[in-house]
Amino acid sequence: MNLPFPKNRRSGLGAVRPSPIFLLVVALTAVGGVLAWNAELDSTMAKVGVFVLVVFGWIITLCLHEFAHAFTAWRAGDNEVELRGYLTLNPLKYSHPLLSIVLPMVFIALGGIGLPGGAVYVHAHNFSPRTQRLISGAGPAVNAVCAIVLLVIVRLLGSSDSHPAFWFGLSFLAFLQVTAALLNILPIPGLDGYGVLEPSLSYQTRRSLDQFKPFGMLILFALLFTPAINSVFFDTVYALYDLSGVPSNWSRYGSFLTRFWA
Repeated sequence: MNLPFPKNRRSGLGAVRPSPIFLLVVALTAVGGVLAWNAELDSTMAKVGVFVLVVFGWIITLCLHEFAHAFTAWRAGDNEVELRGYLTLNPLKYSHPLLSIVLPMVFIALGGIGLPGGAVYVHAHNFSPRTQRLISGAGPAVNAVCAIVLLVIVRLLGSSDSHPAFWFGLSFLAFLQVTAALLNILPIPGLDGYGVLEPSLSYQTRRSLDQFKPFGMLILFALLFTPAINSVFFDTVYALYDLSGVPSNWSRYGSFLTRFWA
């Protein structure tokens, strides 16, 4: 039985209130960008600037990803996403801080992969199959849009001769968005790709796969650490990245600067 949602909800964008924590993350990203912009490529300041730019820029996109899920659900009638604070873009509101923020940041530092991070809880069962697909697909769509926007900016304005540290860092951040979009659309229980597919499955199939949802991230790790699958995945990422016309080496340089201890 589908229960109606409460009617005492704000209209328009009135419920969207960026939190001070999110605004602080934006400010730190800007600081990292300024440091990278003004630094010599091989300097310590370049490494610090790119690290701050990429890490906090990634947190911004993680917040936008989860906000997209929540906002789509809210517009469809789920009032609880506002009560849970999901419309504030506060990264601490999106699931467990360790799993949502720290773990993805560790993987960025180790291997340059934009892992799915946070999670918002919505009443998906109360929506039509079409709306469920829209809610699940909203997050990966944000990563795809962020990748396109960043790559277009770098393609049109970037230069390896002027402010290279900044452009290399931005290129790496765009690369992370491509990886995040691809990982999120995989049809693995617990990930957004499965959420898009789930409404099309039979009731028995959904019940059988529900038990795997808590282990979706572990399944993803196992796949990524399988050499053959890892190779196919990154070949696909670079193939999509190269469509932008931005040299793939720029993202590699950005990754090197981000992992300043390497």
